Amino acid sequence: MTPRQANLVHSIAGEVSLVITTYNRKDALELVLLSIQNQSVLPTEVIVADDGSRHDTRDLVEAYAKTFPVPLHHCWHEDDGFRLSAIRNRAIARARCAYIVMIDGDIILHKHFIRSHKKHARKGVFLQGSRVLLQEAVTQKALHDKNIAFSFFTPGVKNRMNALYLPALSGLVSYLNKDLFAIRGANLSFWRDDIVRVNGFNEDFVGWGREDNEFMVRMQNNNIQCWKMKLEGFGFHLYHPENSRTMLPQNQAILDNAIATHAVRCPNGIDKYMPGAGV
Repeated sequence: MTPRQANLVHSIAGEVSLVITTYNRKDALELVLLSIQNQSVLPTEVIVADDGSRHDTRDLVEAYAKTFPVPLHHCWHEDDGFRLSAIRNRAIARARCAYIVMIDGDIILHKHFIRSHKKHARKGVFLQGSRVLLQEAVTQKALHDKNIAFSFFTPGVKNRMNALYLPALSGLVSYLNKDLFAIRGANLSFWRDDIVRVNGFNEDFVGWGREDNEFMVRMQNNNIQCWKMKLEGFGFHLYHPENSRTMLPQNQAILDNAIATHAVRCPNGIDKYMPGAGV
């Protein structure tokens, strides 16, 4: 990257906090951390948002933090079921940067992942990046070998077109995403002020399902649109079995209510963790 290009990247979103959500998947998290170290543009800080993992996850983060190229923090709460929204909120409240990139702890970052999110950051939007789905066999081999070198040509890739990195064409094919059910929280970025405005992620959600969709409803109702990045800003998603859908009916009802009431803010959100809130 030339000095001029580097200045261009830093002038758009400034400093960036990277938040990684995880739960008892230390081997996958390690590959994510390795891929962060390999970034062409590093985040300013990394916060591991841990939804109650065993001590081995904390041990891994503390070991990597000793030599990590940027500050690496561990944000943990007790294991009391699937509380993804709560640990996201806790971690985001701790973030010190104006712009936040959020990924799941099984997303291996393309080399220019952070650079791409910073490049596409704009006021009035939040960004949705793509996932490249890795099949079970290539995932197991990668975990065994600690391999983070994936590309369009890697065997065992399911949706190969998502692995094309063509930044010169990205602006032509990226678009505003209006489809609530196309949102995926595994690869998002947003302005911290916008998250505070909608009160973060809704902690009324318990168990998997619809928390990202409801978040998008409130963002859109605050005139913050979802910009779908294509040909840049993608990660390689390590295989895992699907999460339980047992709470989906209850979570769908929360989403339906947010749509019906034109919600702009959730009552049970990030504000309780903000400085001065006493949590």
